[in-house]
Amino acid sequence: MQWTYLLVLAGCLAGALWLEPLLKVGVLRQVRRLALTVTPIAAAFVGWDLLAIHAGHWTFDPRQIAGIILPGGLPLEELLFFLVVPVCAILGFEATRQTLQRWSRR
Repeated sequence: MQWTYLLVLAGCLAGALWLEPLLKVGVLRQVRRLALTVTPIAAAFVGWDLLAIHAGHWTFDPRQIAGIILPGGLPLEELLFFLVVPVCAILGFEATRQTLQRWSRR
């Protein structure tokens, strides 16, 4: 299915975004801080992927991506992966941290 990769990313977001309003973790309200955290990570891994694609070590199944290819042969979904996964991880980490802090205050 051509949208598989995007659907997996949407599922990751669906699994993590609810933490923001329900637990009030405040991750998405701190846009600058989030960008400063995610951007260097995404840049490093995008660079790594571009090198692997160029060397022929890394490919993407065209049947599972939307077909939007960025410069260097990087599918849009792969760029989104390096943005979505860290955001989901940060949401999960902050939700856990804040929940543990609330419990320890009791």
